[in-house]
This record gives sequence, structure tokens and C-alpha cells, in this order.
Amino acid sequence: MTTKKPDHKPEGKSSSQIDQDKNSLDKDKYYRMIEQPEMLDYGVYLQCDKLLDCQKRIKDLATADELQFQIVHQAEELWMKLICFTLVDILDYMQQQKHHRVITLFSRVHKLQRLMVDQLDILETMSPKEYQQIRLQLGNGSGQESPGFITLLKMPADIWSSFKTHYLDNGNISLTQVYDTEYQHDHTYAVAEALTEFDEQLQLFRWRHLFLIHRSIGLGSASLKGRPVELLQKGAAKRFFPDLWEIRNTMTDKWGGEYGKVRDSITPKQKAK
Repeated sequence: MTTKKPDHKPEGKSSSQIDQDKNSLDKDKYYRMIEQPEMLDYGVYLQCDKLLDCQKRIKDLATADELQFQIVHQAEELWMKLICFTLVDILDYMQQQKHHRVITLFSRVHKLQRLMVDQLDILETMSPKEYQQIRLQLGNGSGQESPGFITLLKMPADIWSSFKTHYLDNGNISLTQVYDTEYQHDHTYAVAEALTEFDEQLQLFRWRHLFLIHRSIGLGSASLKGRPVELLQKGAAKRFFPDLWEIRNTMTDKWGGEYGKVRDSITPKQKAK
């Protein structure tokens, strides 16, 4: 018959303290695995050691939510880098009149833009109070200083200039012809719609970011630079390719004049009883 040996507790520690020590050791173990993973070929190729070192050390986080705040915003910067890189190729292909490449690469850009919008949902899992703790870590910085977005905002002017030169002026064609009088759903129309989608997705990102700010700190508060957050609304109302939006107004007004602003109802008339 064997007898169970009694558990030996370290002197001066209760059972609850020992359990807490075990939990703490487990956390430390996983934190080490997160911050210093084993680096095999895949990780070496992606430079995961450098990538994972771009965030604060876990022990230095102001709040547990600060890690997600940093990662989401860093990921946004990487997506904007890829968008800008792709737009440079698009400008080159527009000049070469390689329409298929222009359209397929714009499709990639649009997917990246939607991804940027969707990622902002993650930040809404953070409470306003927790965000305030993170906000104190930013110094005088704000999202308006995003290097990727600043670069991105400089590109639409060149995109429009290239489209106008290589698709409208070279073909001696107007947007009215492309969209209405000579509408064929051809390559010029397809590229114009790709520009329109790009513009729309930029505005959706700005509006989505605006609602995130509204939910986190409110729109009536001052920014870290002392300026009202409502200033962001002006940027969110901007159109980068206004001609592509105005052509729709022009056509609808023209069609309305042709059809009549008041039309007969399509509801069957009730027969008199």
C-alpha cells in the first residue's frame, strides 16, 4: 500500500499565493514566446524579429489595449505603403495604355482600401477610458500625421492628370461622351469607374475613421494639437475626382428635363365603385 506524499509548500507561502505564482510564470512563458519566437526560414524571410520588435514591450504597455492600437495602425501604414506602390505602377501602365493592367491593379487597390476600413472595427473593442490611457502615449501626435496617408493624399492629382491626358485628351473624348452620348462600357469607362471607386473608398475610410474618433473621444473635443476634431469632417467631404461625380449630376438633370420632373404614377388607378 502506497501513501500519497503531502504537497510541499514553500515556507511562508499560502496555497493561493502559490497558484498566483504559477499563473504569473505561465504568462511570462507565453509573453516570451510572443516576443521572441523561434526563427526558422519563414520568419527570417519575413524579418519577423524586426516586425515583432516594432511594438512596445509587453511589460511597458500602458494598457493591454495599447498592443492592438499599435498593431492596427502599423498594419494600416503597411497597407498604405502597398497601395501607394501599386498606384505608381498604375500611373506607368496608364501612360503605356495597358488598360487591363490598370483595371486589375485598381481592383487590388480597392480590396486593400476595404481591408483598411474593416480593420478599424478592431479598435472599437477599446473603451473610451482605455483609449485615454493610450492617447497620453502619443505626445502631440495624431492620425493626421500618418506618413502613409500623407503620401496617399498627394497621388490623386497625378492620377487624374494621367487619366485626362491618356484617356480623354488623347482620344479627343469628354466624360459626357464616355458616360452618356457615346457610352459603350469600353476601357475608358472602366478606368473612369476604377478612379471613382478609388475616390469613394478613400472617403469611406475617412468617414469610418471619423466615426471611430466620435466613438473614442467625441467630435466636440479638442485634438492633441488643440484643434477641434470636427475639422476632420472637412477632409471627409472632399472629392479627389470631382468631375467624375459631377458628370452624374449633369446627366441626371438632363434626363430629368427630358422625362419631366413629375411623371405619371405607375400605381394602377382604383376603379370607381
